[in-house]
Amino acid sequence: MVSSSSYVVSRQDLWHWRQQAQIQAKAADIPIAEIDWLLQEVAGVDRLTLRLGLSAIDRPLMLACSLDDLEAQWQRRVQQRIPVQYLAGSAPWRQYSLSVTPAVLIPRPETELIIDLAIAAVQAAPLDAHLDGHLDAHNLQPEQWADLGTGSGAIAIGLADAFPQAQIHAVDRSEAAVQVAVHNAKQIGLADRIQFYAGFWFEPLQHLKGELSGMVSNPPYIPTATLAELQPEVVNHEPRLALDGGRDGLGCIRYLVDQAPDFLRSGGIWLIEMMAGQSAAVTALLEAQGSYHNIQVHPDLAGINRFVLAYRR
Repeated sequence: MVSSSSYVVSRQDLWHWRQQAQIQAKAADIPIAEIDWLLQEVAGVDRLTLRLGLSAIDRPLMLACSLDDLEAQWQRRVQQRIPVQYLAGSAPWRQYSLSVTPAVLIPRPETELIIDLAIAAVQAAPLDAHLDGHLDAHNLQPEQWADLGTGSGAIAIGLADAFPQAQIHAVDRSEAAVQVAVHNAKQIGLADRIQFYAGFWFEPLQHLKGELSGMVSNPPYIPTATLAELQPEVVNHEPRLALDGGRDGLGCIRYLVDQAPDFLRSGGIWLIEMMAGQSAAVTALLEAQGSYHNIQVHPDLAGINRFVLAYRR
């Protein structure tokens, strides 16, 4: 996060710092690209300067932090394994830059695809399902979508952008996460289109029973016993509430399968992200519940089955 102060740093000193940081990154198995991202987000070095190469610059640089502060932040990344997004206070997601704190899960690039799947699901829905985000001809009310476990608000913001005439309802159990999500919606200019709630899944949405056009979620899906096997950046710094899916990793997903039919209208979309290897179990849960049809499994960009989509009967 760039500060309002300015610090003069010589090109040679910054070049030397970057070279040393790259050596440390390789030794610590940290992506080297994180160094330049930190330089942009924390020190305020513009992308063009980095692209041209510091060796091509023949003048001192104005940074948003001192070289000592930059080094201190980098050492927190290397030694404490704090995610670079938390150090910068921001994370890219789709066309946006979202504020993030340790209260929220860091938005992942693979989750961006869930918005594209929601758009495709709407386009594939029957014309009489009224799932396109436009006003319903019968009651002249905007479509209602829910993002459950909103965290930073990434999915809710993506839905609001995709369906400009819809009303989005974003729920998270963490009050601190809701505060981050509200901040992001305001910064992006979508706060008037998203209603935020602190609560447990569907509980704050009792007034929307039978009215949701779609429910989208990236719920906790990691089995409790395997949490310790995750990267230290994840298990030691990201919120456990957003990771722990219970004994088999399906606790929250099972709840969403069971409860969503009470809230989705006929033809409504049920769409979640899951862990690799869970698609058969999630599909079986949807089939056994009996209220869903046209159940689909979709891969992420790496070809891993990552999403399950279904329609309410």
